Amino acid sequence: MAPVALMASQKGYIVSGSDNGIYPPMSTLIADSNILFYDTFNIENLQKKPDLVVVGNAVSRGNIELEYVLNNKIPYISQAEFVYREFIHNKNSIVITGTHGKTTTTSLTAWVFENAGKHPGYLIGGSCFEFSVPGRIGKPETTEFIIEGDEYDTVYYDKRSKFFHYRPDILVINNLEYDHADIFSSLDEIKTSFKRLVNMVPANGIIFANGDDDNVLEITEKAFCKIVKFGEAGHNELRLENFEERAEGFHAEYLVFNKRISLQSKLGGKHNALNSLVAMAVALHRNIPEPQILEALSSFRGVKRRLEMIYNSPELVVYDDFAHHPTAIAGILKTLRERHSQNRLIAVIDLRSNTMVRNVFQEQLASALQLADVVILNEIYRKEKYKENEILNIDKLVKTLQSKGVNAIEGKNPDQILIELKNLQQVNDTIVLCSNGSFGGLSAKVLQQFSAESGMP
Repeated sequence: MAPVALMASQKGYIVSGSDNGIYPPMSTLIADSNILFYDTFNIENLQKKPDLVVVGNAVSRGNIELEYVLNNKIPYISQAEFVYREFIHNKNSIVITGTHGKTTTTSLTAWVFENAGKHPGYLIGGSCFEFSVPGRIGKPETTEFIIEGDEYDTVYYDKRSKFFHYRPDILVINNLEYDHADIFSSLDEIKTSFKRLVNMVPANGIIFANGDDDNVLEITEKAFCKIVKFGEAGHNELRLENFEERAEGFHAEYLVFNKRISLQSKLGGKHNALNSLVAMAVALHRNIPEPQILEALSSFRGVKRRLEMIYNSPELVVYDDFAHHPTAIAGILKTLRERHSQNRLIAVIDLRSNTMVRNVFQEQLASALQLADVVILNEIYRKEKYKENEILNIDKLVKTLQSKGVNAIEGKNPDQILIELKNLQQVNDTIVLCSNGSFGGLSAKVLQQFSAESGMP
């Protein structure tokens, strides 16, 4: 909601808003803006009778402000509908979707267009180092709007995925697997949602689809528009042919419509080599010259909390990451293994997301975490919300990891984790903090602790 509020303010609207839980980097952006923010829901916040209320998908019936809006017939709209109506409707809609990589790919694509002088509108679900704000309306003459297409539900009265409202002309599908266990009961339900999205792309539109992902191939097989496949397999028109993880970032060699292209990136991980490939493809489709594309991709510094290095000394490296799915966790651990091959790898995992706390991923999570030497698990967030027969078994997870030689430590809160890290830390450690929430401010506490110990400011 914070980026949308900022964009509404950019457009000249007087904006205020309420939320119970907002944390950096979004809380910082709001604090630095002219938006009036209330840190609790209260009908007093609505006494000026706004012309329109934009309702986020975290707000449900019973919310005191929502009930006031309904009872007093104040006009309201979902966030996704508002975004399309105000910012996308007269632009070429470029929608980046998939279970993983949406934020980084959206950021990469927006940066390529920005670097080429297109000044696009964009909406990113995170804070990119290349942009001062995660959402921008773009210049009046711009022809593109680039948006992260979230498959999560729209609003309390519309349980369809938000991406339906963005009406893509250019659609990217990075990958597809089971996620959002609180919204979707099965992978088939997610596939159905994506199939309907594919069916919305006009015949003169285009879909860039991960050709290595069987689920993506299935959902796109009946598309009415052109499909261009990307990946590593030989049948893809856009191929990652060679990949090397280096200390300064990855080096990749691509085959793009039978032309060889090389890229040295500041990012890490094969997943980001693929994210860069599809951003390149979208830009080429919109006639951005190859040299400008490569210049932008090679200069791109990343997204906050996406494998973000927050501390670096000769003895210790600490990363902060948004990973909250076993596949994403496995990807970052593999990347860090390759980047810091001589270091002990410590993974600190926040069991917070509706996916991570359910036992549907019990075995997959154990498999992913085996890539670490040490695993510290946070206690399950809001454990009381879940049925006993559906919740992740931490004790079982710890025992599984220990049987595989991983030093697994069970169920600590953030303050205890900080003590645990201090006691565990030794020379040549790599620590990664994985959470889709604030993690109790753990990243800032870790940074403060190790900076103080090293004498760094």
